Amino acid sequence: HSQKDDIHIYDQDNKYLFTFHALRQQTEKPVINNKAKPNLSLADFIAPKEDDVDDYIGMFAVTAGDGGDFYLNEFEKNKDDYGSIMFKALMDRLAEALAEFMHQRTRKDLWGYVQEESLSNNELIQEKYQGIRPAPGYPACPEHSIKQKIFKFLNTDEINMSLTENFAMTPASSVSGFYFSHPKAAYFSVDKIDEDQVIDYAKRAKIKIDDARRLLSSNIK
Repeated sequence: HSQKDDIHIYDQDNKYLFTFHALRQQTEKPVINNKAKPNLSLADFIAPKEDDVDDYIGMFAVTAGDGGDFYLNEFEKNKDDYGSIMFKALMDRLAEALAEFMHQRTRKDLWGYVQEESLSNNELIQEKYQGIRPAPGYPACPEHSIKQKIFKFLNTDEINMSLTENFAMTPASSVSGFYFSHPKAAYFSVDKIDEDQVIDYAKRAKIKIDDARRLLSSNIK
């Protein structure tokens, strides 16, 4: 359930796992027909605690595999820069393709909230499906450290996925994030935030304000 901009996450046995501290847009939105567009947070797509209803969120972590370094080293030995660039691009595309496939399987099978979904490739590219899969470090979810909790819960060490001290994923050709199924869930950009939200984030995450500033540095005005 959500509580303001926090999303409290439990497992299937209703055991508390962790809280995802989402961020809210603070930029001034245009007024259309005397109505301003809302400033969004990912928490808006999860049922509030006071509604007392069951809601769901998912997590995923996929990778193109940890065998790519062998081939990259071979390209480097042979001074084949073009081969190295193309191989990295291929690995990245494979990871993204697997992330897209797993999201589709979740929608149609694992969660099954749109079992009759039938979209063309163009419609998939245009994100015409219901639900989103925001990834930490991307516009709607710019703070990277939440990956630690995702990786711990999903036991990503079983597929040799891990994080560096700066929360970069290894292997590099990997994707991780959340699943939201809300019919109105949409991708958006948090963009720049003010100091008041930095202070609020530090309180919610129970960390020092300087640490919050470091984690949110790319989004602070």
